[in-house]
Amino acid sequence: MNTINQQIEIINKLGLHARAAAKFVNISSSYSSSVDLEKNGQRVNGKSIMGVMMLAAGKGSLVTIYAEGDDADDCMQSLTELINNRFDEDE
Repeated sequence: MNTINQQIEIINKLGLHARAAAKFVNISSSYSSSVDLEKNGQRVNGKSIMGVMMLAAGKGSLVTIYAEGDDADDCMQSLTELINNRFDEDE
């Protein structure tokens, strides 16, 4: 079993709002690995839309993604690509 974490900056204009959070949860839920998301010491289940939205991670926020499981590397790559691509939003 593989455990990895990575800190990343939220760069899209609206931050981790409802639509972006839904995309994050959708991707994290497609993997068997457990996924947590942390901001300022508050850690939530990355497969829970309510948990992810409660972080209120606006533009410029630093979050840490934790993935643990057999497909943790692939999961982390997909989630970091999503964030780095601004959740496929224009800004």
